[in-house]
Amino acid sequence: MLLNGIFVIIPVIGAVICAFLNKQKQAPGLLANIILLFGFLISLHIFFMSLGQEWFFGEDVLSAFMLIMIYMVALAVAFFAVFAASTKRRGSYFAILLVITAGMAGVVCSQDLFTLYVFLEVVAVASFVLIAFYNREKSTEGAIRYFYLSSIASAFILFAISLLLLYTGDTTYEGLVKTILQTQGNSAPLNIILGTLAVALMIKTGLFPFHSWTPDAYESASSPISALLAGIVTKVAGTYALVLVCMLLSIVNFGIEHNTVGKAIMWFGLGSIVFGALAAQEQKDFKRMLAYSSISQMGYITIAAALATPLAMAGALFHIFNHATFKTLLFFCAGNVKKATGTTAINEMRGLQEKMPYTSATATIGMLATAGLPPFSGFWSKLFIIAALWQAGFIGMSVTALFASVLTLAYFLKLQRGMFFGSASKNIANVKEQGMGFLIPCFALAFIIIAVGIYFPFIYNNFLSPFIKVLQ
Repeated sequence: MLLNGIFVIIPVIGAVICAFLNKQKQAPGLLANIILLFGFLISLHIFFMSLGQEWFFGEDVLSAFMLIMIYMVALAVAFFAVFAASTKRRGSYFAILLVITAGMAGVVCSQDLFTLYVFLEVVAVASFVLIAFYNREKSTEGAIRYFYLSSIASAFILFAISLLLLYTGDTTYEGLVKTILQTQGNSAPLNIILGTLAVALMIKTGLFPFHSWTPDAYESASSPISALLAGIVTKVAGTYALVLVCMLLSIVNFGIEHNTVGKAIMWFGLGSIVFGALAAQEQKDFKRMLAYSSISQMGYITIAAALATPLAMAGALFHIFNHATFKTLLFFCAGNVKKATGTTAINEMRGLQEKMPYTSATATIGMLATAGLPPFSGFWSKLFIIAALWQAGFIGMSVTALFASVLTLAYFLKLQRGMFFGSASKNIANVKEQGMGFLIPCFALAFIIIAVGIYFPFIYNNFLSPFIKVLQ
């Protein structure tokens, strides 16, 4: 527990220092990067030391796995923001970035639902501030919409936790599991309470039909913050907590067969998969297309988490990691395009591959991984999820999820044709590739995507297979 506290306390201390360095140009970004690199290396160490131990809630290998993702994405965003953040209030900018990192670390290190709720609110408030940081009309509107819907979700979460405390007398994960195992045949109240909690977390995740805040927030926020929101914030503040709730629902109902709430969540996940893929087809803006793509990808994670079989849970967690890498990469690429051209409108430029070859190449890798094409990382996690659905007898959902991947490939090919491929248009005659500060995070994430895809047998044998065996 003390070790977990380090991941929360050190970023908070760093945030305070950054706030005092508000007028400094380079110091806040350098400090934030050092702290996040330290957290990333420590979380890697804990993860490898924890292998072979119990995969469950709290202080364990699952928390270490999530901490790796949090600090990996936050580090990439902080490095990118050193070059991309055009603000004189750099101390405040990086201070809030460290606060949101501390909040996310607190969520995954929590061992009871009330503590989780407190840290969810830290993440929500910090997200609101970061979205509206530049005080532009569009970003402020997106931030307010996020704040309203997040506040509704928070109220439902607190209400559900209160009911759970009244019904079970406990909000710790360990205590809840013991209570659930003792209430065999009397699961209706728990299903209602956990179902309420699940709906609130689906709002936080931005699933269809609770998605209205997602496109506006992602499009209007600055590029580093869009990458942070899509890459990790919605994973931790919504999806990770939803995975925990789905695990509890699975225990309550002894699997998916009699789990009415779990099946309902699966339908929400399927709806998000299809809606996000279809809506992305119609978008004319790079970042907005990525926002709807994220809604679709969150659906894959949700449907697998709600199914809650060992194979499905492995696929859900693996896809959380993969989505964190390729979606962060794609928002960085969108940021590079915006920095170079002044717009992310797809129809206003063509032939960027000639002018920005590295951005184009890394964006292509991210798009193919999102669509689930081999040998990239997204192929394997989607294969796990689709195979788990088929194995559990949800044939229609499995086929639909596969078809949505074809739609994903279609809209990204449309994006590539409209923005990157073809002869360079006259209005980008003076456009140049961004500097290495913008490209290094893209190269690093592209390397991870390729490496995870190519070395999947090693990952499966050493990480995923032991996890599946523990859950069986």
